[in-house]
Amino acid sequence: MNKLLVLLSIFFISAGSSFAADVEFKEGVDYQLIKPAQPTDDSSRLEVLEIFWYGCPHCYHFEPTLDPWVASLPADVNFARLPAVFNEQWERHARAYFAADILGVLDESHGALFHAMHAEKAVINTVNQLANFYTKYGIDEALFKKTYHSFIVNTKVARAKDMVDRYGVTGVPAIVVEGKYLITGSMAKSYQNMLKIMNYLLAKERKTK
Repeated sequence: MNKLLVLLSIFFISAGSSFAADVEFKEGVDYQLIKPAQPTDDSSRLEVLEIFWYGCPHCYHFEPTLDPWVASLPADVNFARLPAVFNEQWERHARAYFAADILGVLDESHGALFHAMHAEKAVINTVNQLANFYTKYGIDEALFKKTYHSFIVNTKVARAKDMVDRYGVTGVPAIVVEGKYLITGSMAKSYQNMLKIMNYLLAKERKTK
């Protein structure tokens, strides 16, 4: 490659980076303000919250895009998930999510449950079906059911219902940044664009810290 082509390549790479950095996302178009803003779990770090449902195909397809982004997050960002609860079926999956977390198998079972339901077309909707699924992770069915119906899971489900309502979420997947901004699939238009809006809002919030 001659010197001219090298210089042109450097120019376009630099220009592309500059244009990407200058992208402006608009309130009411790409994201909406949450009014009033809601508290986060860790005020010392910025929070990104994914709101999902295991039965949602869009949530399933978002995971492969989201996971590498989460893995590369800087130390000042806290990523968390919150299962949405809009009806009885969604509540069963939310209870399973919280029970798996309490029982210490959430990290290994989260993606697997998505995969089983959507890629393998497994029907995992009832308490018994869920309990059977988690036996793969060494959880006794009776223990799973006890945890599933426990006071702590009842409390977490009630809080999830309340927070989803406070955020103004009506569908999934949805992302809440720092308790202040809501990004929906219809706003983002694509999974990659959702990440770009998330990055934009995180950068916006860092300026206020």
